[in-house]
Amino acid sequence: MKLPVPECKAKGDRAGQSVSNHLCAALGILRRCRAAAPWEKRRGGVSFGPCSRLPPGPERWLMAAACCWPRRWRGAAALARRYLTGAGPASRAAAAALMRGKTVIVTGANSGLGRATAAELLRMQARVIMGCRDRGRAEQAAREIRAELGAQAEGGELVIRELDLASLRSVRSFCQRVLQEEPRLDVLINNAGIFQCPYMKTEDGFEMQFGVNHLGHFLLTNLLLGLLKSSAPSRIVVVSSKLYKYGEINFEDLNSEISYNKSFGYSRSKLANILFTRELARRLEGTGVTVNVLHPGIVRTNLGRYMNIPLLAKPLFNLVSWAFFKTPLEGAQTSIYLASSAEVEGVSGKYFGDCKEEELLPKAMDDLVARKLWDISEVMVGLLK
Repeated sequence: MKLPVPECKAKGDRAGQSVSNHLCAALGILRRCRAAAPWEKRRGGVSFGPCSRLPPGPERWLMAAACCWPRRWRGAAALARRYLTGAGPASRAAAAALMRGKTVIVTGANSGLGRATAAELLRMQARVIMGCRDRGRAEQAAREIRAELGAQAEGGELVIRELDLASLRSVRSFCQRVLQEEPRLDVLINNAGIFQCPYMKTEDGFEMQFGVNHLGHFLLTNLLLGLLKSSAPSRIVVVSSKLYKYGEINFEDLNSEISYNKSFGYSRSKLANILFTRELARRLEGTGVTVNVLHPGIVRTNLGRYMNIPLLAKPLFNLVSWAFFKTPLEGAQTSIYLASSAEVEGVSGKYFGDCKEEELLPKAMDDLVARKLWDISEVMVGLLK
């Protein structure tokens, strides 16, 4: 069925007009998309369904996700109430009892998903180490969290430690301090990330998205494995994204020296997160340490600060994100679930969304690629010479 495309009346430059028209068109067809799955599995790849009208890149991905949301919001909201707001007192009490007094590291904990995750774990009376690049912003976030929780924060603790995942030196310094000061580590949540930035390099010369989202966390996790094993049973939680579906691991150009696309660069780093999780789970069998990976959904955070939304299109984009994207608290629910729920005790190497296990595409389950990526990553971060 041919869908009408409403005209956008906004004036401006040609590029801005084009994206504005696409966003207006998306708003016009959202109601018709509710019954359609915008990401349909097909032999030739993935279909965006009605959202295929949108231009390639983040606009189409984000609007396709918005089309999914009306069909799923009830289940996600119920899970949020169950695990976060106390509507399910037995489940929440059990999770809180499990986390009371536990030590948890959350990377990128000063904003967005990380901040929401840290706040809820503090509410559960955990000792939360906020691994953040900007100490000033982390201290401000910690003050705000304590003020918001009030008496509910009693019994828990927020600790701020500087951690820049774009610097292997910073990662090593952070881990050295943790190993010196912390007698145990119960949960490591690899949450921090960078989204669709222009081509730039980390301190060590790696493409920024691959360096921060994969390599930084790869080194961090490996350096803390000994403490996690001695604290077993313990857990590792890795935040990935559904956009892994559009990523490919090209071993001939892992550092994007030959070509770079910021959208597919992000997807590649998120695919690397999943492959890393599966290989790590294999290596951790029998140790008492579990590791699982998740996608939080499309969340209203500052992660998209590098997205080039034309000025005239921003009001429409903000309207769509407000109406259809998850809040950070809703997006953090699966991270909190995997960190605290007894339901996933002993579960490892799995992929979750909205607090339930989901299937992966075959390319994310390629064990040979996962092992090769692991071996190369060890060399890149200096674990092997």
